[in-house]
Amino acid sequence: MSGVSARDIGHRVVVRHQLDGGQATDVIGVLQSYDDRTLEIRHADSTPYRIHREAVVAAKPIPPMPLRRVDAEQLFLTTALGRPAAETQYVGEWLLRASGGWTGRANSVLPAGDPGLPFSDAAKQVEAFYLERGLPPLALTRIGHPEFEEFTGLGWTDARPEKSDALVLHTTLDHVNGVPAYEVLVADRPDAEWYAAAFDGDVPAAAPAVMEGPPKAAFASVELDGRVVAVARGSMTGHWLGVDAVRVDPAYRRRGLATAALQGLARWAGPLGGRRTYLEVEEENAGALTTYTGLGYVEAYRYRYLTKR
Repeated sequence: MSGVSARDIGHRVVVRHQLDGGQATDVIGVLQSYDDRTLEIRHADSTPYRIHREAVVAAKPIPPMPLRRVDAEQLFLTTALGRPAAETQYVGEWLLRASGGWTGRANSVLPAGDPGLPFSDAAKQVEAFYLERGLPPLALTRIGHPEFEEFTGLGWTDARPEKSDALVLHTTLDHVNGVPAYEVLVADRPDAEWYAAAFDGDVPAAAPAVMEGPPKAAFASVELDGRVVAVARGSMTGHWLGVDAVRVDPAYRRRGLATAALQGLARWAGPLGGRRTYLEVEEENAGALTTYTGLGYVEAYRYRYLTKR
């Protein structure tokens, strides 16, 4: 079967094969599995299609699907589901999140949709929610969107003026799921080694609840010289793979380890129906941004945290 092998798993292929009646037909999709007897193609709608190798007439890899325009409103909500907070409440459709102060995303309001109240009244409820928990009021607001202007008009100010914008990037999954250059272990639960590689010092108390909270989560790691030197976390929300907690030991950077971890997570997500992927990065993190854009990620939107002091 010239042109296709096990190394093409995770990439788009076209396979011409004979049906029982003798007619030939083409199947296009992502190569899901490949062995001595069969290969399995996953269509764009995630339907698997198994083909016996003796029926194959021809097969070859084909370029990835063009990157389609993203629904930024859907993605804005998806990012919250991929990393759920320890505690949540709603003001109308606004999502209030609290997790003991660990990370801005897990301790801020996501002002998406209709709060069911005048904006100023909803903002007061947001303030009260966080002050009751001893946390600073935070709103994750997309730059250039009406809620950003509404909050600033009520006296909310930049919570982190010393930091650059946070960028939410996205791409098609088969832009990312190439063969990793290193062996990547993907586990359903993180162990002590994973957490030790993901954090400097003690693991924040809220971290396990937040990171292990989604119904479908995976924890990737790469081991070199007898220890874990690179990690990343993935979560599935619908057909979206969210990636975060990407960290490489400083002594092992610039070796493609972050890329390998992302590719390992992308290959985990494919059989679960993954079709697209997103991640977040601060604009000032030039190294990470170069890695991600090199894998085909592009900006969907950017945001900042606003606070009421």
